[in-house]
Amino acid sequence: MSTYDARFRIWRGDADGGELADYTVEVNDGEVVLDIVHRLQATQAPDLAVRWNCKAGKCGSCSAEINGRPRLLCMTRMSVFDPDETVTVTPMRAFPVVRDLVTDVSFNYAKAREIPAFVPPAGLAPGEYRMRQEDVDRSQEFRKCIECFLCQNTCHVVRDHEENKEVFAGPRFLMRIAELDMHPLDAAEDVGLDRRRTAQDDHGLGYCNITKCCTEVCPEDIHITDNALIPMKERVVDRKYDPVVWLGNRIRRRRS
Repeated sequence: MSTYDARFRIWRGDADGGELADYTVEVNDGEVVLDIVHRLQATQAPDLAVRWNCKAGKCGSCSAEINGRPRLLCMTRMSVFDPDETVTVTPMRAFPVVRDLVTDVSFNYAKAREIPAFVPPAGLAPGEYRMRQEDVDRSQEFRKCIECFLCQNTCHVVRDHEENKEVFAGPRFLMRIAELDMHPLDAAEDVGLDRRRTAQDDHGLGYCNITKCCTEVCPEDIHITDNALIPMKERVVDRKYDPVVWLGNRIRRRRS
């Protein structure tokens, strides 16, 4: 097994401020950045705070920024860096720092609670739902989300404009609305819930300018922009601006 000494810069601090600290630490073949952070905790910085759980890229806990790019610590291999390169690890920038590499991501859970849940069809009990496989395949991609919130962190609407957080759900939860809107059994409209209107008016779909930065950082390779957000924008535009749809809505309202 080959080893070498790597140079690391890790942000240390809390909500009141902090700075980058320099470390030199041993690296072995096959290791990931989280292994190095654990070695630092064991040998040099026992008070270094980092959030992690599964170390298998499935819990979404160890999100951070490595050399300025949002990544999972447990899925970023040291082999992608040159041995002479200094590796800089900082907390996610879009969310408040708790301590060191740990951030307060409660914003995301608050947004999750604002999304109306799946509305089951009237007259069908759980276990009686039937869907075509092609409809299952269409939304299955979005269910791979591990809620690492890297997409939320890299979205400039959230990252660079704190004032937008109140009115913008972010790509992860706009994707959730799009998934429900695609669901052939979702009976939201039967109970007066218009998911397309709420996506635009209540959750800030119009703020998204489809830069695809959320897709680029997704560790599950979900095509958030192309398969969820752009189709949702198209459906919203059809509903709001298509003259035929507008006329049909006016006629239906008059008849009712």
